[in-house]
Amino acid sequence: MSLLERIDAPHAEAEIEPGKRLIRGGDRGLSLSERLSYRLHRLSWGTPLHALRLRGRHPLKLLTVPKDPIAGDKAAGEAILKGQILHGGRSIAIDSIDFAAGSLPPALSDYLQSFAWLRDLAAAATRERGAPVAEKMVRKWLDQCGEAVAERSWRGDLWGRRIFFWTAYAPYILSTRDLVYRSRVLNGLARGSRHIDRGADKAPPGLKRITAWSGVIASALVIQGGPARLSKGEAGIARALAETCHEDGGLISRSPAEQLALVELLGQLRAVYYAARAEVPEAIMGALERGTAALLGATLGDGALGNWQGGNMLSARRVSAAVEGTGLNVRPLRGAQGWGYQQLAARKTVLLFDAAPPPPARAIRGGCASTLAFEMSDGAHRLIVNCGGAGEAAGALPAQIAEALRSTAAHSTLTLADRNSTAVHEDGTLGKGVSEVELFRDDTAGVSRVEGSHDGYVRRFGLVHRRKLQLSADGLEVTGEDLLEPKGRRRRGEAPVFVIRFHLAPGVEVTSTADGQGALLRIRGGAGWRFRCRGGIFSIEESLWIDGEGQPHRTHQLVISGEAGADGASAQWSLKRAG
Repeated sequence: MSLLERIDAPHAEAEIEPGKRLIRGGDRGLSLSERLSYRLHRLSWGTPLHALRLRGRHPLKLLTVPKDPIAGDKAAGEAILKGQILHGGRSIAIDSIDFAAGSLPPALSDYLQSFAWLRDLAAAATRERGAPVAEKMVRKWLDQCGEAVAERSWRGDLWGRRIFFWTAYAPYILSTRDLVYRSRVLNGLARGSRHIDRGADKAPPGLKRITAWSGVIASALVIQGGPARLSKGEAGIARALAETCHEDGGLISRSPAEQLALVELLGQLRAVYYAARAEVPEAIMGALERGTAALLGATLGDGALGNWQGGNMLSARRVSAAVEGTGLNVRPLRGAQGWGYQQLAARKTVLLFDAAPPPPARAIRGGCASTLAFEMSDGAHRLIVNCGGAGEAAGALPAQIAEALRSTAAHSTLTLADRNSTAVHEDGTLGKGVSEVELFRDDTAGVSRVEGSHDGYVRRFGLVHRRKLQLSADGLEVTGEDLLEPKGRRRRGEAPVFVIRFHLAPGVEVTSTADGQGALLRIRGGAGWRFRCRGGIFSIEESLWIDGEGQPHRTHQLVISGEAGADGASAQWSLKRAG
């Protein structure tokens, strides 16, 4: 059965107990009372009372102009100068943009609404060249969305990001001598600040709530609001960070793409404090330091992100820009617990191992059943990958493919009886499955060994999946073993079939060995690797991989299959560099 036909169901989530056992906290999404609260809050935006709350003194100028510490994408900025905005593999003509329309994909709409593209424009153009484009877009937004308080344009997280970008790029949007326009921009910022000041805690939990509270703080330091708003914002973001991040700095969504967004956001917030000559609270600096280490621990040898939890690799340039923007010198978090990604590195070889339960249903939409999957790179070349996800190009892929990418079969790990280790639901949530992961790691004598097991197949099949990985000190050999061990009651009937997949990155040429129990892998422009296995039937099948723009590429996968009898099963395999 092909990857795109493997669309059934399993899932899980995690809190950390002392020691090596990671337990998923629960499958529950937002409660009915929470959903009603958010709904009522949004309905209140259209009331006369809320309109009165947005009134206040018009600021005459910004208190300071913070510097955006993150470098933009020059190529994307040059496209803007030519009249096109590029995002997530899509292109839209600037003249055709209607901020109030509901026809754009959500990810593209949020990108436009946040004005994050100003960063790219500034990377490609001086103020003189870029200001006409920037001012034209701000005028259009004020005309279409400046008065009507609607969710598409006035969400708390969007206003939080808009405050960052409008203030950091004030020279691009406020260079005109048109005093009426300048007043509209400054008053718009003030109204947006009052809006999120009253509703940041009503933003959805997670990164969106952190972003809204960041906007409250930025508005207090740059626009107006003073010590009272600043104190409120700092207390709010401390709560949001504590609720949203594990102690090791990783988001509970376990999404590297969201982790990158968090590091970018906190890096910008740090820059606002510096511009205002204010001290950055420990809660923010600690979250930034730990979050950056967690982000670096989810990268491969090419410097780009791994393909986890619905995200794709994005780009090494963007990761590097975010890390440089923090102004910090931190090392990758290699042995994460709550964050869950174990990074094994020796010489040029890097492995990423998912050794934690899936995220809770309330933490992320589009989460994946990827427990005990791994990815591998040789220098700047990827060798073993997961199939990835649409990421910021969400909506560009057919729904059937997007759902298949969330399955266990789309990850380089073991599936049993063609079932997901954790249930994948059509509404974007994850259901029952993995509830507990046990983890052991040893890095003595330069050899990295990691072992993990999960209970995602215990209830249905009475079997625990255990995976052992070892990376040699010279980085030239990876050995692994996948075991199915009896636990609990075993169902009667035919022995279930296990399938272990190793999805290959694009550009990896594969040739089966003469004995049919291995393959020679040749990285285009790189080295060769020999794959060997025993304990199952070996085959080579088609696969696909999603790149950093959300575009699919045809590739191959190595497959080991067999039956799990009454005593379980075991399959050993190895990857050895050949030149």
